[in-house]
Amino acid sequence: MQLDQNNFDLKNLLLASTSTLHGQEYLAYLLDDLKELYATANTIIFIPFARPSGISHDDYTAIAAKAFAKINKKIIGLHTFKNPIEAIQNAEAIFTGGGNTFLLVKQLYELQIMAVLKQTLENGTPYLGTSAGSNIAGLTMKTTNDMPIVYPPSFETLGMVNFNINAHYLDPDPNSTHKGETRETRIKEFHNFNSTPVIGLREGSFIRVKDSKTILKGDLKARIFLQNKEPYESLILQF
Repeated sequence: MQLDQNNFDLKNLLLASTSTLHGQEYLAYLLDDLKELYATANTIIFIPFARPSGISHDDYTAIAAKAFAKINKKIIGLHTFKNPIEAIQNAEAIFTGGGNTFLLVKQLYELQIMAVLKQTLENGTPYLGTSAGSNIAGLTMKTTNDMPIVYPPSFETLGMVNFNINAHYLDPDPNSTHKGETRETRIKEFHNFNSTPVIGLREGSFIRVKDSKTILKGDLKARIFLQNKEPYESLILQF
């Protein structure tokens, strides 16, 4: 259930498909794991730039703060800092919430945060990503499901893992009359032009990166997509 990654020895990441499971409160299913992830941190910098449904930065930060109060952690929105680069560099821990990945990536580049965030995480700062916040942990954002509502200067992202993530992965419904492309079809289209492996991460599943180990957690298998190969189900993230 693990993938050795020799170049990622200091990483301390939790990458979740979603922040909220059906019928549960925000981050509720992850709280026990977040206690472990953030064991050495009291304050967490929250990156609210993905703005799901257009929510304001302040309102989004308030939602995160309410959830983290349950494990006695303080949340501060990155948007409140005069110097966001220094805030990232000095952060005890970081959380990037879900929403629109195009908007998130555009904002990170415009504020010159992408490279700084990458370096900070490579130095071992604990990081939680949900949905869009998990998408940016991959090599690129090219396998996001989101609409391109804005134009980021690059599709390259943090490269914390050596694959891309497709969050909220959905299996085809054999009873559906919908004739549009399935998620699997979209990822196959990606592989016509790209060789990067893709993890189809279902709801309730998350990836734990600790030191040189990458482990799939949750009750469901992942859907693994490799260029020029048939996709397959696995608990093991090994290519």
